Amino acid sequence: MAVLKLSRLTDYAVVVLSRMGQSDAPLLSAPGLAARTGLAEPTVAKVLKILAQSTIVEGLRGARGGYRLTRPLSEIRLSEVIVAFDGPIALTACVEGGTGLCESEHLCPVRGRWDPVNRAIREALANISVADLAGGGCLGGFLPHPADHHLAAK
Repeated sequence: MAVLKLSRLTDYAVVVLSRMGQSDAPLLSAPGLAARTGLAEPTVAKVLKILAQSTIVEGLRGARGGYRLTRPLSEIRLSEVIVAFDGPIALTACVEGGTGLCESEHLCPVRGRWDPVNRAIREALANISVADLAGGGCLGGFLPHPADHHLAAK
């Protein structure tokens, strides 16, 4: 198990989800989301595929297909997005029930004592929704859609 470090794809997923949550369109395409986020289309397609595998978004095929959120952004926990892209959330490799992950585990004076810290981090991330991030100002990697420029001028 790796220590907690968020990947770029996780960051991009939050950006894509935020943009999806701001849209009134029933379905959004990968190219459309790429244009609205400033991210490369292959990256958006990869993010959407992983989000769909995690049932955070739903993909509909066909000429009028696209992607949609499976629930409101306020119900999508940041912890879900992190786990979908980066795996289980833990600050250290020695976690509850984990054995054989450290060559010094049999001598470690703090073995098992990180468990409350790991739990606290997981709980904190589970208490933050993507909507909390989307409404909280500028997201890393977020670029406004050209159609939104008229709003900035007001």
